[in-house]
Amino acid sequence: MASSSLTKSFEGLNKLVKLVLIFFFGWIISGVYRIIRYTETKNTVTLVAGVLALFTGVGNFIFEIVDFITELLNDKITVLAD
Repeated sequence: MASSSLTKSFEGLNKLVKLVLIFFFGWIISGVYRIIRYTETKNTVTLVAGVLALFTGVGNFIFEIVDFITELLNDKITVLAD
């Protein structure tokens, strides 16, 4: 499965399913999603945000909350993921 199809697969899930996944596994989804997104866009800020979200405790918590809110409002993870 190509990396571009991984983020599209996640974005194609039902909104409720994505919210439940982010609620329980947001600590890992936040970082992994941004790192995979970096391979698509080659935006260095996205890579740095992904690494911070994945490997720092505060980053995990902050990105999990931000991702949950943006998923709820926009049906897509948008903050530092472009």
